[in-house]
Amino acid sequence: MTQIAGKNVLVTGGASGIGRQIALELARRGGNIVLWDIDPKKLDRVLAEVAAVARRKPHGYLCNVADRDEVYRIATSVNSEVGAIDILINNAGVVSGKRFLDLPDDKIEATFRVNTLALFWTTKAFLPSMIERNQGHVVNIASAAGLIGVSRLTDYSASKWAVVGFDESLRVELRQTAPRVRTTIVCPYFINTGMFDGVKSRFSFLLPILEEQAVAARIADAIGRNRPRLWLPPIVYTVPPLRALPVWLFDSIANVLGINVSMEEFRGRATAPRQRRRKIRSTR
Repeated sequence: MTQIAGKNVLVTGGASGIGRQIALELARRGGNIVLWDIDPKKLDRVLAEVAAVARRKPHGYLCNVADRDEVYRIATSVNSEVGAIDILINNAGVVSGKRFLDLPDDKIEATFRVNTLALFWTTKAFLPSMIERNQGHVVNIASAAGLIGVSRLTDYSASKWAVVGFDESLRVELRQTAPRVRTTIVCPYFINTGMFDGVKSRFSFLLPILEEQAVAARIADAIGRNRPRLWLPPIVYTVPPLRALPVWLFDSIANVLGINVSMEEFRGRATAPRQRRRKIRSTR
């Protein structure tokens, strides 16, 4: 079991959406929360929310996780000011929601920098201490779109498939080098956070748009129980065996379920403001 109470928990992309809810949920369970985000106003608001339910004051840092050098620099500050991180939540993510040929090259690159490469930099920054202590937990927030390709999500799906592969490879490596350091891969269907505003579900009893508080609670439970995998809702667990079917039949089932039209009315949330300052913001 992974203990949450009294442990240092870092959440990337923690100032909004599911990151905010995970931070609040783990704070209620006694975690010492560290938030990274690029939006200073949202970060301040969530720090205040977390402080209201936490045992200790949370720490907040402005950090663009797509910038490798910045990740390493701010990780050094976290280690010296807060202490070793026990639970790392790799949550920060972006989505474009456009058809492949409508995707600008810079948007594709940004998707991979935030959704995929950032996990390498944050995990490299905090994993050595976990291995040295032979305890810790790395949680990688992927997506059900990391298990099945979805129309208008070519860059997003590909970036999340990479997260699934990253987590699986890391998990088996850690079993050999530090068996008490755990990983959890989270693959949810669309979550009602604003990030996927406008998406539709044809059969909501099978593929409901998930509520962020419920998902955050399930993630916290999975961490506490050392679950290596959390896929939501349960029907997502049928994707791997369905891949044994002929491709035409697999695609037909996805079409019947409405998966490939789910993004047709996608709007998404407003783009986050550019980071204006690199100064660390922290409450201590």
